[in-house]
Amino acid sequence: MEKNISKKFKKLKFKKTSIDVMKKESTKFHDKMLLRRSVREFSTERVPICILEDAIRVANSAPSGANKQPWHFTIVKDRLLKEKIRTAAENEEEKFYKDRAPDSWLEDLEKFKTTWNKPFLEKAPFLIIVFKKRYDLDKERKRKNYYVNESVGIATGFLLSALHISGLVTLPHTPSPMGFLEKLLGRPKNEKASLLIPVGFPSKKAEIPELKKKLFHEISNTI
Repeated sequence: MEKNISKKFKKLKFKKTSIDVMKKESTKFHDKMLLRRSVREFSTERVPICILEDAIRVANSAPSGANKQPWHFTIVKDRLLKEKIRTAAENEEEKFYKDRAPDSWLEDLEKFKTTWNKPFLEKAPFLIIVFKKRYDLDKERKRKNYYVNESVGIATGFLLSALHISGLVTLPHTPSPMGFLEKLLGRPKNEKASLLIPVGFPSKKAEIPELKKKLFHEISNTI
């Protein structure tokens, strides 16, 4: 017997614009996003937390498998907690640089001049930790989420873009393993840390490596 499932729909509100406007908006966004860079030197200047909250709302608008929205974002502003996160992250990073990373990986990292020392985890006014929810808990009952990695990846892209468009800089940081974040932040067992993002204004002395992005024809084709 088929189940009678009520499905609620509403008419899509879509306003078609001219080709000229479409091109203008796409070029504007393209030019703005080309300026986005990962920054490792942050200012201690205060940032309105509402900017981060708006960016997370943008991230929450991302598509997800079966609309399960399998993500959670934790904003960390407490100084002592940032110190603990830095200590734990550097502990894992030191092991990575000294024992875990193959030589080829370390060679690829040389142009960024990175080390296991991560002062930005304390200096940035905020940290945003992205968690992926492998399943939801409904009164201790597991409810499966779908395409979790893909969904969280898209939402994170939305988040980084929103923060950049708002005038802030970020660093997608992935100390591995990141289990210490779940413990320090008291997250439930169905959540796993995916990304650690310092957010703020850049230091006046901030420097970035000169990098080249691949050309369009190298990363795309039309059939």
